[in-house]
Amino acid sequence: MDRQQVTQKIIATKVANKLRWADLATHFGQSKEWTTAALLGQMTFNREQADKAQALFGLTDEEAAWLQIVPYKGSLPSAVPTDPLIYRWYEIVSVYGTTIKELIHEEFGDGIMSAIDFSMDIQREADPKGDRVQVVLSGKFLPYKTY
Repeated sequence: MDRQQVTQKIIATKVANKLRWADLATHFGQSKEWTTAALLGQMTFNREQADKAQALFGLTDEEAAWLQIVPYKGSLPSAVPTDPLIYRWYEIVSVYGTTIKELIHEEFGDGIMSAIDFSMDIQREADPKGDRVQVVLSGKFLPYKTY
């Protein structure tokens, strides 16, 4: 048994029961973005969250315990993603990464945007030319220190 097998069981149960990520987020009392990442094996559940997942997805005690272990972050199977939607994110970073870096450094100085002290919001934005995907990423700025 490992975390990836638990993730597959969670996904299979989600599909079988026609559950939506947003509904699962409500059940867990977290954002749909965090809940989805957690259920896909990228975040660590606390005991209460693991208990909820155990009941909801019919997990064994061992499977619920895996949800409480800090996971190996990064779930892509290859360096360059092949899934078209995920590849577009890779493309965005490839094309605009240096622009994002320069603008952050100009505004904040030498440092990084945290992916730990971080939030994300994904919404549908109605548009007469075709609905748009609105993604807001918000991370704490962490300056590099001199020592």
